[in-house]
Amino acid sequence: MPEPQTTVYVLQSTIQQHRYYVGKTWNLQVRLRDHNTGRSRHTASGRPWRLVASIEFADVDRAAQFEKYLKSGSGRAFTRRHFR
Repeated sequence: MPEPQTTVYVLQSTIQQHRYYVGKTWNLQVRLRDHNTGRSRHTASGRPWRLVASIEFADVDRAAQFEKYLKSGSGRAFTRRHFR
């Protein structure tokens, strides 16, 4: 049985527009709702959030690697430069 698609996503706070959040999930709609209802302590203070990018991966390990890159210094610069 194939593994479910893993989505790496980038959110931007609509009230603190310089603030971004990167995560990964199997269900993007549910996860975005969690961020916007305050269920994630890391993003509760930046609500509401808007989705600026999502990339689906068939391979969970590659999704984890890409998420890790986006959370690195050069990945944060990439996010600010390309997902404004």
